Amino acid sequence: MVDTFRPGPGILFRRLFDDAATFPPGNAAMPDAVVSHLGWRSSAAGDLVGPFVCASPHWAEFVDALAVAAASGVSVSVTVASGVAAVEAAVAAARDEPRATLVSVEVPVPDQAGLDDAVELLDTVLPDDVTGFVELPWSAVDHAACNLLAASRHHLKIRTGGAFVESFPSEEVLATMIGRTVEHRVPFKLTGGLHNAVRHRDAITGFEHHGFLNVIAATASAMEHKDVSTVQALLATRDADHLTDLMHRLPPEAAREVRRHFVSFGTCSIDEPLQDIKDLRLLEEPR
Repeated sequence: MVDTFRPGPGILFRRLFDDAATFPPGNAAMPDAVVSHLGWRSSAAGDLVGPFVCASPHWAEFVDALAVAAASGVSVSVTVASGVAAVEAAVAAARDEPRATLVSVEVPVPDQAGLDDAVELLDTVLPDDVTGFVELPWSAVDHAACNLLAASRHHLKIRTGGAFVESFPSEEVLATMIGRTVEHRVPFKLTGGLHNAVRHRDAITGFEHHGFLNVIAATASAMEHKDVSTVQALLATRDADHLTDLMHRLPPEAAREVRRHFVSFGTCSIDEPLQDIKDLRLLEEPR
């Protein structure tokens, strides 16, 4: 664990890394994942770590792990893979657990046609202090969908990786989605494949992985109304020095605005992204 460092460029990395340790490819056992999460949140790097992400079918395991760890006040985001019809029961279970604080619910919607009903249901069942993240297929992240989400209090979830090459959007596809969310001011989170700071090809799978610094730079570019090709080029670059320089040159208000758009991403490893930004000198020792 990083326990002697603090963020360098300020707000950029605060609560950026949602702790999805029990999800593939990490697949940590729930008791170990909860203990590790508590360790991260109490460390000097705690401000960088977002909520613990728990799949709704594993809620009882999560509650048992909280009891064993004698934990309290743990922020949690619940994923409801079975769809919006199961959200109400998941929320009720989470709100009945005093040791956990439900901060968000993540739910897939199979197509743009079902988005209206999904938003209406989430409006009904989610408490005001709980954020809804709607995961749409990439092709459904169009202007109509962004308009609808912008008019609601719910956010967008975009899949950027997984077990198959088809789970990774191209630079052009992701650039287009980022541009639309920024244009319509729809906050988004990403999930899958974003363990590292800079774009790279995985040596084992051969899959092309997006980098979270690339996404930050691309979001900042979209905020400046750059065209898709410019945003795409930032997602494609492997120049770590260039990306690091861009992070340092972002003015504080621009950095805050970037994070209002790019809320967080789920990662099954907190160590990897933290190590990357440490190696790139985007974390600095306290004075």
